Amino acid sequence: MRILLVEDEQRLSAALVEIFKNHQIGVDAVYNGIDGLSYSENGSYDAIILDLMLPGMDGLTVLRNIRANRNNVPVMLLTAKDDVSDKVAGLDCGADDYMTKPFSTEELLARVRALTRRRGELRDDSRQFGDLILSSKNCELQSEDGKAIKLSLKEYQILDLLFDNPHQIITKEQLIDKIWGGDSNIEYNNVEVYISFIRKKIENLGVTTRIRTARGIGYSLEDSTR
Repeated sequence: MRILLVEDEQRLSAALVEIFKNHQIGVDAVYNGIDGLSYSENGSYDAIILDLMLPGMDGLTVLRNIRANRNNVPVMLLTAKDDVSDKVAGLDCGADDYMTKPFSTEELLARVRALTRRRGELRDDSRQFGDLILSSKNCELQSEDGKAIKLSLKEYQILDLLFDNPHQIITKEQLIDKIWGGDSNIEYNNVEVYISFIRKKIENLGVTTRIRTARGIGYSLEDSTR
């Protein structure tokens, strides 16, 4: 799991980062709304924790932009504002949850787990990009004409991330953080081996969708007919 923390109180941010890391949750921390929006667009996160009172761009504006970009990542608002009107405004803008400061560590962690769990439960059994179908129910890749090939768990997890972010380059660092965890000893060549396995399975299906390499950076899922 990896989350984005957008909190301008740097002491609180540092404490939260330590808490998440101690619970094996990867985290990127930024301290203003502009960076928060940029990271939300360029990263791949399981959840975002977003303060309302931020320099550069306030939290509600960040949230509106996230939803306008059709990014459905779960967002929890974390703020000192506890008026009902503030909560309603945040939820109406697309927030999934709301916590006020001060808060308990146990409740925060439980709510983050609930956010990411619900996201998985709401996901369809299969998703399609181009002429390639990823089935979570059967853990396999399928072509439109009914061919299918089984995936290992790691292969499925890599493709799941690529399907979530079509046309977007997913770096090798992001793949390692999301699939193996940031504290793992996995190296880039391990990622390259798995990508090679996946590519062979895609080719065996006879589809046009491909995984493209951004040399020295990472990979993206592309429809080669476009």
